[in-house]
Amino acid sequence: MGKQNVEIHAKLIESARKGSQQSMYRLYKLYVQAMYNTCIRMVSNQFDAEDIIQESFVKAFNNLDSFRGDSSFGSWLKRIVINQSISFIRSKKQEFTDIENLQIVSEEENDDVPKVDPKMIHESIKTLPEKARVVLNLYLLEGYRHKEIAEILNITESTSKSQYLRAKQLLRDKLKKEVRYEY
Repeated sequence: MGKQNVEIHAKLIESARKGSQQSMYRLYKLYVQAMYNTCIRMVSNQFDAEDIIQESFVKAFNNLDSFRGDSSFGSWLKRIVINQSISFIRSKKQEFTDIENLQIVSEEENDDVPKVDPKMIHESIKTLPEKARVVLNLYLLEGYRHKEIAEILNITESTSKSQYLRAKQLLRDKLKKEVRYEY
């Protein structure tokens, strides 16, 4: 992000801290789509994602004084969205199960693998079991390490790793089926 954008965002944030509804709205418009994309990957349901985004922005605006500027506003806001998404998932009382002993069969990679449409990958990710999907998203798409994921989700690091491997295997199997039917 350029220096000019950082200065504009800093002014918007300061104005929003002072209660400017217009500045809050401008920040919302700047970040809502990116935050929605993060959230929908976590919860996989449009209506739930929309609710979580609204709650996240309310929480962010109510806690703007805690934004110190150590990271970008977008990073700070994304952390709120991820935490709200995880809280939502936990509220559904789904527990993470350690699947360390899961047998994953890996097949040799084939250079003749057909191209897969990114939309198909996105849709396939949405069909993964929630626990595996959350870990996959946090690790692969959001860049968290398994140790961080374990702390965030209150699970063991080995559970995070096994859920990630499970998600990859399920995704691979799903895409193989989909590609086979399309060609």
